Parts: sequence; structure tokens; C-alpha cells
Amino acid sequence: MRQFFSNHPTTVQRILEIAVPGMSWFLITMPFWLSFWHPALVAYLIITFDVYWFYKSFTLAAYAIRSFVMLSAHINVDWLTQAQALPGFSHIRHVIIIPEYREPLHILHRTLTNIAKQDFPMDRLVVVLATEDKDPQAKEAAASLKKEFGSRFGHFLVTRHILHNGEVAGKSSNMAWAAKQVIKSLKSWDIPMDQTTVTSCDADALIHPKYISSLTYHFLTDPDRSYHFYQGAILFYSNIWRIPLPNRFLNTLNSIWNLALLSQRERLINFSTYSLSLATAIRAGSWSVDVIPEDYHLFFKVYFALGEKVRTRPIFLPILADAAESHGFFRTMVNQYEQSKRWAWGVSDIPYIIRGVIGHTEITFTDRLRRLTMILEHHIFWPANWFILTIGSTLPPLINPAFGRTVLGHNLSKLSSGILTLSTIFLIVVFVIDWRIKPPKPKEMSSWKLPFLYLQWFTLPVISFFLSALPGLDAHTRLLFGRRLEYRVTEKV
Repeated sequence: MRQFFSNHPTTVQRILEIAVPGMSWFLITMPFWLSFWHPALVAYLIITFDVYWFYKSFTLAAYAIRSFVMLSAHINVDWLTQAQALPGFSHIRHVIIIPEYREPLHILHRTLTNIAKQDFPMDRLVVVLATEDKDPQAKEAAASLKKEFGSRFGHFLVTRHILHNGEVAGKSSNMAWAAKQVIKSLKSWDIPMDQTTVTSCDADALIHPKYISSLTYHFLTDPDRSYHFYQGAILFYSNIWRIPLPNRFLNTLNSIWNLALLSQRERLINFSTYSLSLATAIRAGSWSVDVIPEDYHLFFKVYFALGEKVRTRPIFLPILADAAESHGFFRTMVNQYEQSKRWAWGVSDIPYIIRGVIGHTEITFTDRLRRLTMILEHHIFWPANWFILTIGSTLPPLINPAFGRTVLGHNLSKLSSGILTLSTIFLIVVFVIDWRIKPPKPKEMSSWKLPFLYLQWFTLPVISFFLSALPGLDAHTRLLFGRRLEYRVTEKV
């Protein structure tokens, strides 16, 4: 198989691009066609999936509680003092790259102002504003920001990425170009890369004031720092009180999910805004210029280059980000849909991961299989969850009336709904944690509206279909038919 993969890379790529999203479509359509011949088998599979969903809901609640307790404690730690006591503190430097394309000036200004609030010594920060050449406002905005912030950090660089043949427009190719310019500058400043971290910071990300100090402590105390990524809790709370209820609901779930992942060390993969050793990124070949999902892709690129010691370590500090938003309710919904579709487009990276799993036999088979299974589970179930959980149990008795007259067929919907109802109990945990960690309610928002904010949870089936399952299915279907997705920056307000 390795030889076939090696000899026919284009054919293998296309086969996998069909097979992976085909699995999602197989799961979605299975209750329809299989109910004609084996309705009992469909029923047992649906019940099994319901139990699996109950388990996932339970683990989400449990890990969210643990992460919340850890985050609450770590916010109060004096990370800078602890880091200053460690050998190597005086030599460490941090590069923060902010890739941007047509970002509003006030968003970039807010991000840089927030970085300037770090309690870490500013003279050892290298801040890079990575712009795109095709952005007509980039030069003027960069000049304005450099004038204001250029003297507040150790170094302030502005890079301009020109899209070349073979490159895909997006964060990854911009990061790759910015990293090249950083390496040249570090050499001229005589700063060693192995004592330097690099943070890929989204243009709207607000890292906690202690993030760099905490990163420094974790980096210096980590014997395997050359193999590790570092990830904070990405919380879509910057504008949470401003967006419509459907978006607020979805982004609350996404935020608690990201928080819970910090406690699942075997499943944690860097996402959105993250850090690692600059030397590690360069050793693995830096960011790729021909992909859209840059975070997961870089993780597996490092994994295939360095082996099974590659992990993502949690930093239990919040990183606030903007939820998808636009002017008006309808445009905000569209913006949220497009963002979810772009995240779901990570399925396009699975063929690369499968090829790496097959080809890198120097890594133990069990570790390769575990990581591949984890990624397949996440992406294949993304668009399929809603269909199996919401309408799956109603189809076998409906399509096969004879089966509906059996005990199993008659009780299937009741049994399925009972399991799912038990799963909703764990939403109470989400309620409480969400209320404790998100920013305070604006003064202009009336208190009588608060109960209605939580009535939104009853709309879970509708919202999750239009803002999660459908964009996920859209991305999978595009890949299935070979229609590439162009990178689309999430609009900021």
C-alpha cells in the first residue's frame, strides 16, 4: 500500500477526497436505505450512537468542569515571578505573528493594545504584522500601527505576502512568508531560534495578560518543548452579548468545547491561536503554502517529522476571540455559516494525514492509528451527528411498517429520545460554566431579558442544523465533488 501511495499520489489524493466525505454521507443515508432490508440493525446502530452521544456529553461536562477549575486557579498565579526563577529566562524571546487580510484597523489596534498589556518584559517580544499584498488598505494601516506601537515592543515587523504560483490564499501561506522574514531578522539580531517561541495569533485574538509569562514558564520547565505545541482556551466571548441569540448559542457551545479540550491531553490539537518553538516549526518545514486549515496541518506536519512525542500542552488561560458577526441578523447568520464551513473544510486535510499515517512507519502503528481515528471521528461525525440523533430513530418504523409493529420498532423512538434527554442534563454544567467565565452583561441590557437567553437551548436542533451540520455537509460535499473552497476571512464589526 505504501508503494501504491508513493507511485500514484494524485490518484490516491482524489480517492481519499471521495472516500472520507463519502463516509459522512454513508452514515447520513444509512437509515434510509438499510431500513428496507435490516431495520433491526439500523435500530441497534442508532441506539449505540445515542449511547455514544451520552458518553460524549458526560465527558464534555466532566472535562469542562476540570478545565474551569484549572483556569480559575491559573489566572491567579504569578507566572512571571515563577518564570524569572528558572534557568534560561534571560535568554528566551517570543515572536507573535498576526496574519491579517482586510481586518478593520480598530480590530488590529485592539489586538496590539492587548499584547502591550502583557506582564512579560516588552523588550523581549517580537511582534509581526503579517499583511497581504492584495489588501489595498494594508500599507496605510500597517504604517499607522507601526508608528503607534513600533517603540512599545522589542521589535515590530511588518511583512507583505505576495501570493505566488502554487500557493493558496489564506493564513497558512501568510504565516509561512512571515516566518521566513522573522528568521532573517533573528539572525541579524543574533537571537537563537531554539530559545525563541512563535505564536500564531489571530487578528482578533485577545490573549490573557499573563499568557506570555505562562508560556515562558511552561516552555522552560518542559523537557520535551521541542516536540510540543501550547494552546490556551479559545473563547468566542469578545462580542458575545452583541450577536443574535442563535450565534450566541452556537459560540457558547464552541467556547465550552474548546475549554473542555484543554483537559483532554490526548485529543488536544492546536487551534486558531497557539504557540510552539520556532526551531520546531522550521525543523518540520514551517507552515505550508498550499493548504487552508493551517493549525491542524502544522500539527501533523510536525508529528510526521518528529514522531509520537509531539503533543499539544494546555495553557489554562483564556484567549478571547470575536464570534462571527456582521451588520444585521441575516448577514450575521451567513457569516457564521461561512465560518463553520471553513472550519469543517479541515476535512480536506485528512487525505494528507492518511498518507502520512501509511508512510511514516518509523512511528508506532498504534499511535498513528489512534490519531487518525481521532481526526476521522471528529470530521466524519460533524455533519452526520444531527441526522442520526434527530431523525434517525423515526426512519426504520416509517420506512419498514412491518418493523414498526415489533417491540423494538415500536419503542425505538422512545428509547432514543430517553437517552438523548438524559444527555441534556449535562447542559446544566455548560450553563453554569458559561455564566461564570464570559464577560459581564452590558449595563444597557435589561435584566428581565436574561431568562430568555437560556430559552435558546430549546432551539438546539434548529440552530445546530443550520449553523453546524449544514455547513459541515456543504464542506464535505464540495470535497467529494472536487470543488475547492476559497479562503474567506470572517468579517469583523
